[in-house]
Amino acid sequence: MKKTIILYALALLCTSVASAQRYPERSLVRRGNRDFGRERYDRSIERYSRAADLAPDSFEAAYDLSSALYRTERFEEAAAALERLAADTARTDGERAAAYYNLGNAQFRQEKYAEALESYKNSLRIDPSDQEAKYNYAYTKRLLEQQQEQEQNRNDDRNQEQEQNQNQNQERDKEDSSTDPQQPDDGQQENDPNEGSGNDDPSDPRDDGSSAPPREGGISPEEQERMLDAIQAQEDRTQEKLKERAGTIVRGNKNW
Repeated sequence: MKKTIILYALALLCTSVASAQRYPERSLVRRGNRDFGRERYDRSIERYSRAADLAPDSFEAAYDLSSALYRTERFEEAAAALERLAADTARTDGERAAAYYNLGNAQFRQEKYAEALESYKNSLRIDPSDQEAKYNYAYTKRLLEQQQEQEQNRNDDRNQEQEQNQNQNQERDKEDSSTDPQQPDDGQQENDPNEGSGNDDPSDPRDDGSSAPPREGGISPEEQERMLDAIQAQEDRTQEKLKERAGTIVRGNKNW
């Protein structure tokens, strides 16, 4: 009987050794789980990483690795690992739902709330009965709504401030225009900067008190007299013609 027990134990041992040689990642995952349970996350990450390298298709190794990365606040790395698992359609629904849920948590910790909301939604599409996913979805949705509301309020405050500044600038411009120096009143002339300068230039029209422009050359008194006589004679002839026409009656039809 004792010999039988020994043989049975040896058989189990051989089976375990063979299994360990055939699936070495499982041994690493188990060791990683022990380290994880003792909160030795860095050591568990090392073991899970080795297991994932040995068995790239192992969901357990990749999923546990993402959990250890999350516990060490390496959220971006955890999210990258979970995204690959969630997108793998060869996984079971339960595995993908869990991957989406943890992906939402990793995105939430990075303050990527819109992405986290979508991940929780994908998890619920696969497993609508997950109460924790429902709670996280509702909480994240409310948080996003509050952020959008706060952003809208900030935009309204900025617009109101800009409008107030614009109104103040307009009022300031009106006040500045009302305080402009007045133009001189009618009948008042600005002081001529050349006045009293003692300019004795005889060609300057301002010296003779007139505003006429200077004239080129001159006319002798005899020429002026002859011109006046000719103008008077022309005026006399014009008056005579007007008197002759005034006594004539023109007959005909109205042309209007």
